[in-house]
Amino acid sequence: MILYPAVDILDGRAVRLRQGDFDEATVYDSSPLDAARSWVDQGAAFLHVVDLDGARSGAPANLADVRQITNELNVPVQVGGGLRSVDAVREALDSGVERVVLGTAALRDQEFLDDCLGICRDRMIVSIDVSGGRVAVEGWQQVTGGEPEAVIESLMARGVRSFVYSNVDRDGMLEGPDLDEVRRIAGVIRGRFLYAGGIGRIEDLEALAALRQVNLGGVIVGKALYEGRFTVREGQAALAG
Repeated sequence: MILYPAVDILDGRAVRLRQGDFDEATVYDSSPLDAARSWVDQGAAFLHVVDLDGARSGAPANLADVRQITNELNVPVQVGGGLRSVDAVREALDSGVERVVLGTAALRDQEFLDDCLGICRDRMIVSIDVSGGRVAVEGWQQVTGGEPEAVIESLMARGVRSFVYSNVDRDGMLEGPDLDEVRRIAGVIRGRFLYAGGIGRIEDLEALAALRQVNLGGVIVGKALYEGRFTVREGQAALAG
């Protein structure tokens, strides 16, 4: 498994939200590039970048920062947030990222999803963000009522094989992942997925590794790294078992 340090960009700064609440944003670095560089200096093998302004507005707003990160740092990057048109997806790919993370539009617009599968099937991930046991969209601001298992099954039927699964209720709380939830979702996904939500201690990563779910490819971590609860290298060693 790979540790994916998160760089969430809001108003040009690296921040972390609490339970997806834009009014509960903590600024950790005035420069997204500097935040990304700090994770790479610690040994990050991959970066997870989220354009929060884009997620909220529906169109990418911080691709200039993303491009700066991909140009100056020699690690692969995946980016999400506001990628709700084919043009936006192409622009994100042109910024130098390895993968794009699709959310709202992939869940609501089958034609858009099919187009993306056609142009970048091997470079796209669909994000399943869950709040109160239901899938959330629009930058986590709206809960659809869909059960995550059913949504995942529907997406796989259309050809999606890679996912990010985020527990919004645990995001930024540092209280640990729901291991039963991770095990349950791993049993549904025929492909690979990354998990995000609640990582607060090195023991949380060790517990996820101990599940030995072969389709769990990595864990996205933000606040715990920013607050120095463990380093990137320590986190990667925990996931390596």
